[in-house]
Amino acid sequence: MKIEVINKNDKAVFDTLIEGLKQHKYEHMGPEETAPLSVIARDEADNIIAGVSGRSIYRNFLIEVVWVSPEARGTGLGRQLMEQAEMEARKRGCLIAQLDTLSFQAPVFYQKLGFEIVGTVPGFPGSPERYFMLKQYTDGAMLNETI
Repeated sequence: MKIEVINKNDKAVFDTLIEGLKQHKYEHMGPEETAPLSVIARDEADNIIAGVSGRSIYRNFLIEVVWVSPEARGTGLGRQLMEQAEMEARKRGCLIAQLDTLSFQAPVFYQKLGFEIVGTVPGFPGSPERYFMLKQYTDGAMLNETI
């Protein structure tokens, strides 16, 4: 056995690890491929000014990034994009959405959209508090019966 430290991006290594993880997951949950899901807004010059991007898998909407340009913040655009992305996720059969955010980013914004904090990593020098958030599209009893 040889243990190696790699200090650069290596697509082949990453892809091998992901494939191994997928195989393990398939053994427990059955196969399902992830489907990308992004909703974006563009300005008159066709520049992206805001967006939500993630993926759906196993009836779960995994939100990986939400961004609104400084000029568009506070206009309701973020809410509009989130609602549209969640509507699409629900059409795909998603029962929940999940994301994580840092304390200085937008935990209150997500709470206003119905997300609940389900876990935290306390802040420490050089890193703010991190929140893991979940939104159920059905009541908890029904969700537990479905899974």
